[in-house]
Amino acid sequence: MLNDMERILLSEEELKQRIQEMGNQISKDYEGKDLILVGVLKGSVPFMADLMKRIEIPCSMDFMAVSSYGSSTESSGIVRILKDLDFEIENKDILIVEDIVDSGTTLKYLKKYLASKNPKSVEIACLLNKPERRTVEIDVKYLGFEVPNYFLVGYGLDYAEKYRNLPYIGILKESVYKK
Repeated sequence: MLNDMERILLSEEELKQRIQEMGNQISKDYEGKDLILVGVLKGSVPFMADLMKRIEIPCSMDFMAVSSYGSSTESSGIVRILKDLDFEIENKDILIVEDIVDSGTTLKYLKKYLASKNPKSVEIACLLNKPERRTVEIDVKYLGFEVPNYFLVGYGLDYAEKYRNLPYIGILKESVYKK
C-alpha cells in the first residue's frame, strides 16, 4: 500500500503524540461531567479508539453513521443518517468524534441534529481539518492537525473502503484514485 502513497503526511508517532495531548485536554475540560463520545462511522474508529484510551475520566461511547458522499469523492451536500444513536443523550455532554472536517456540511448537520435532543452540550473533536474545502462554518473545539487539500488516506480515512488500516496518514497518488 505504501507504493500507492505520494508521501506520508502524518506519521504514527505524530498521531499518537497529538491524540495524547487532545485526550489530556478533554479529560480536564470534562472532569465531573457525563461525557458521551459519539463516533462518526466508519472513518473515526481508529481515532476514537486511541482518543478514548487517552481520556482519563469515565465516559461512554456510541456511534452514528451519516453520509454526504455516497460512493463519490465529493460531498453531495445532502446528509443522510444511516445509523442513529443507541443511547438517550438528554442532559449529557456530547463530544462528536470525527476523522476529518472537509466541507463541514456533515458535521454542521450532525451537531444541529444532536443539539435537538437536549444534551447539556455538543462539541466536536476532529483529527484533521481541511480549511480550503470548507463550504459552511463549523466550530471544532479539539483539533488534531490542519492539513492541505490533498486526497488523504490511512488511520480511518479511505478511498473506496481501502487504506483505513494504515497506521499513518498519507497522500494518495492521483494515479490511484483517477483510474
